[in-house]
Amino acid sequence: MNLLHVAGRSMLAVAVSAAAVLATAQAPASAEPPGSVISVTAQPDGWHGVSGGSVIEYWMSGSDGTPRPASGALLIPEGTPPPGGWPIIAYDHGTSGLGMGCGGMSTPEAAPFPGMQGRQDLLLKRLVSQGFAVVAPDYLGLGTFDTGPHPYLELRTEATATIDMIRAARATHPELSSTWAAFGISQGGQAALGTGRLQSTYAPELDFRGTIAVDPESDVEKLLPLAGPDVPPLPLVDDGLSFIVSILAGLREARPDIAVDQYLSPLGRSLLDEVGDMCLDRIIERVDGLTIGDLLARPLAEEPMRTALTEYMAVPVRGYDAPILVLANATDTVVPSPLHGALIAQLAANGVDFRTVIGTGEHGQVDERMWAAIDAFLAGMKS
Repeated sequence: MNLLHVAGRSMLAVAVSAAAVLATAQAPASAEPPGSVISVTAQPDGWHGVSGGSVIEYWMSGSDGTPRPASGALLIPEGTPPPGGWPIIAYDHGTSGLGMGCGGMSTPEAAPFPGMQGRQDLLLKRLVSQGFAVVAPDYLGLGTFDTGPHPYLELRTEATATIDMIRAARATHPELSSTWAAFGISQGGQAALGTGRLQSTYAPELDFRGTIAVDPESDVEKLLPLAGPDVPPLPLVDDGLSFIVSILAGLREARPDIAVDQYLSPLGRSLLDEVGDMCLDRIIERVDGLTIGDLLARPLAEEPMRTALTEYMAVPVRGYDAPILVLANATDTVVPSPLHGALIAQLAANGVDFRTVIGTGEHGQVDERMWAAIDAFLAGMKS
């Protein structure tokens, strides 16, 4: 989740440019195993702020385990790779919406909040300058293929989008190492943690070295059951309504067995139909003035919804086999800081190998102490 609002842009120019790029993607008639390559398209110098970038379209494991087409950005350092190849950072991006092109990795011109995209590119450039190849998935539904609404915060497909893209990148670029780590902010922090947990069984052939998670989403599935049709207007809840709507839209797409529509009011059903192809900026505009009570017909505490939310999005708090660096801002209000505290406490209680650095910035902000910890963590993965 990232709400770094940025000043306006020419929506017409962006829409035309994005449409031209997105219209080129055609899914093959028959699926191939996850990790298989669909296409690789080199990008001009300056794309995401670096040289040597490309868009990779590939097959990933979808919500039901069947192959789905997906896309992402690959950024490779210039020069001669070190012995064994360029180590890989899998970068998982923050909340960007539900529709095709919103991910911003394959089609940065289509993503919401261009200022946020620019700051993200500075981070990617920093990683490349330190000698890492960056693999950055759009996630399912947010790239160059129209596969329906993005299953927002579905932990497993975030992880498979990441790992299967690494496989595709290595299949087409032999200069890439099998050594890698996951790095994400906000939704991407949750995705990186899910990736770090899944990789040991999903991709044992790769050499995973650890996870960096900045202000990760966590434990929201424990709060959502408090929502229902009788909940009065609450500014803190209603300010985050775009995220709640995105979660329900994603769950409806990923888990048709849950019958999400039965929990929704007529307005709620209509709204979820409407936002399924929107990026975050438009979703925020669309839900302005609404409350959670307007959208629900049944409490989300009722089964099977309560269990489904946990299965869909809960961050694992045990079972990791590589170190974790959690960077959390105590003044975060997008993912409220008590949720960061709850995650950290659960990791500690379960004996997970992790380190925490606490900052006092806004959501997703990385201060000098955090950067020092990141640099040390990344240096360690090369040793």
